[in-house]
Amino acid sequence: MTQGSSSMRTGTITSTASAVSAAITPCDKVVMPGTRKLEYGGSTWHEGCFICNSCNQPIGSKSFIPDKDEHYCVSCYEDKFAPRCTHCKKALAKGGVTYRDEPWHKECFVCTSCKTQLAGQHFTSRDESPYCIKCFGSLYSKKCEACSKPITGFGGGKYISFEDRQWHQPCFTCSQCSASLVGAGFFPDGDKILCRECNSNSNL
Repeated sequence: MTQGSSSMRTGTITSTASAVSAAITPCDKVVMPGTRKLEYGGSTWHEGCFICNSCNQPIGSKSFIPDKDEHYCVSCYEDKFAPRCTHCKKALAKGGVTYRDEPWHKECFVCTSCKTQLAGQHFTSRDESPYCIKCFGSLYSKKCEACSKPITGFGGGKYISFEDRQWHQPCFTCSQCSASLVGAGFFPDGDKILCRECNSNSNL
């Protein structure tokens, strides 16, 4: 996230040694010998004339940000132009993340449930609220019939669904012999699922 095309600058303050001086912007008065002047972008100012266009305080040797023909101290530029964090409403001077086309401070973009920072992490959302994978699985995901852990489908995790029940792919095994039933025929037997062989043996 950036602040447009503007970038932070500093001017150069020097003392005037001679009585001859160029015209000064914006007051058009000369810089008298022994006084201090500020030079930036090919123009010269009295030190007290080079001021922030918002707070009207002298910028001096402090950092400033030019915007067209105007100059702003850093704090005024952030207050005037920087985007505002969706959560805390404070200026977002640098960095940050974008979620649903809205800017956030990294430290403000957290899981709705556990408040863990989500910047740089895998996350999902529900009703436009962001959640870390762990909290989303615990709160909203269906549970595996075999291990009772959440089935999220994140990270390439595959699962098996049959009627109103779901299993993690590694958990989808015969209830008697534990043989994998992935890609194989199976037979439901109440709460159990059986492979062909175990189903045949149970019917003997």
